[in-house]
Amino acid sequence: MLVVSSVTQRASLHLLAFLILMQSNQIDPILGQKSDSALIVMENSEGGDDEATVVDDLSEEEDQEVFQPTEHWQTLKPGQAVPAGSHVRLNLQTGQREVRLGEEQIKYWTHKHRPEQDSQSYFSADEVKRKLKKLKDSAPMSKDADQQDQNKFRSLEELKRDMAALNLLVETDFQVIKRLLDKLNSTDITTEQRLQILLELEYLVHQVDNAQTLCSMGGLQLILGGLNSSDYRLQDSSAFVLGSALASNPTVQVEAVERGGLQKLLTLLATKRPLSVKKKALFALASLLRHFPYAQSHFLSHGGLQVLSELFGEDGGGSIRVRIVTLLYDLITEKELNSRVSMDKTPDSSHNARLDQYSKVTLHTGLQEGRWCSLIPELLGSAEHDWREKGLQTMLAMVPVCLDQYRTDDSLPVSLGSLKAQYQELVEQEQALGEDNGYFGEILDLLHTLELKIM
Repeated sequence: MLVVSSVTQRASLHLLAFLILMQSNQIDPILGQKSDSALIVMENSEGGDDEATVVDDLSEEEDQEVFQPTEHWQTLKPGQAVPAGSHVRLNLQTGQREVRLGEEQIKYWTHKHRPEQDSQSYFSADEVKRKLKKLKDSAPMSKDADQQDQNKFRSLEELKRDMAALNLLVETDFQVIKRLLDKLNSTDITTEQRLQILLELEYLVHQVDNAQTLCSMGGLQLILGGLNSSDYRLQDSSAFVLGSALASNPTVQVEAVERGGLQKLLTLLATKRPLSVKKKALFALASLLRHFPYAQSHFLSHGGLQVLSELFGEDGGGSIRVRIVTLLYDLITEKELNSRVSMDKTPDSSHNARLDQYSKVTLHTGLQEGRWCSLIPELLGSAEHDWREKGLQTMLAMVPVCLDQYRTDDSLPVSLGSLKAQYQELVEQEQALGEDNGYFGEILDLLHTLELKIM
């Protein structure tokens, strides 16, 4: 082994390193090894001498076995690769390469970090090849398994064929509506079948698109025709379908007004009909009028408020009354809200057109002329809290119209005082249960507000 003394001059040391490199290049072909490692001179801090060592920084070849060095010099066999950072030297006496751990690696590998512990993290090239071969061999099996799983389920086309054979073809909503309207327009079906068709249509027209499809197919005319039927059940079901189709659907609302739907509904409400028919007709009327000032204007011009006031007086039970008052409250607040928004926003052409339409809705005049200022307070005498709440809300909304009548009504302050005492007691009971902002407290606030406005 060649060792260079520390007293040797630096120039001699470089020359010696060059000779070692030349000797390595001569021996490598004889040993059948490849050695492109970088040759550097490392100072031996242990013996104080300098020795020629090689740090192998090459990546391992595909077929090379990785040698695990230790802190001692070990002979490196042909074909073995060394991990990066290891020290490699050439023994000139034996002509073999020797390897050991680098200085930093020796410091790291304490008794808790022996290289043997990490040996399992390396795989030789043969092991990698064997594992890859197993993966390739198992691939066809996984494909077969996937194919078996797919065979458990039938394709969509197969399902369609099977369903067609069973007369169970999947229909779109468009196809269902068309089929139902064709049956409804037929003359050879029973009343029970018509009622069933109307029930199915009512379920479908809750969707805006389906309701518009109904109109485009001429179905709205068939529904309006059902309002004129001599069978009260068909009137009831037809009004129910109409109300569901009209709700928040401007396209259907416009066509219903153009086809005389408003007049038909007012006729149902003004003539003698079962209570269930009038409830459904009132539902359809409310769906037609909401957010549609053009229909509201026609409603007033056709005596709609007068029809509702007569219906209000006929209803002794009160269920129709609450629906009427709720509709009036919605119409009043809708008109006020649109007027307020128009003042806050920068007006444009569409906004001005909408404001112009609402200006033609003379709702306040109709309420005053229709005795509504004296009709609405009748709900305060009801035993139902909900009806009282609806009555108070509507009375507050009608203060600009009915203030003079409220002040001249001697019975109104008495009713408000009695209700305040009753709801004050109910609020105290709510608070005792830990409900500071309960339902009865809201009604009490309405009573206080109304009392302040009419004082």
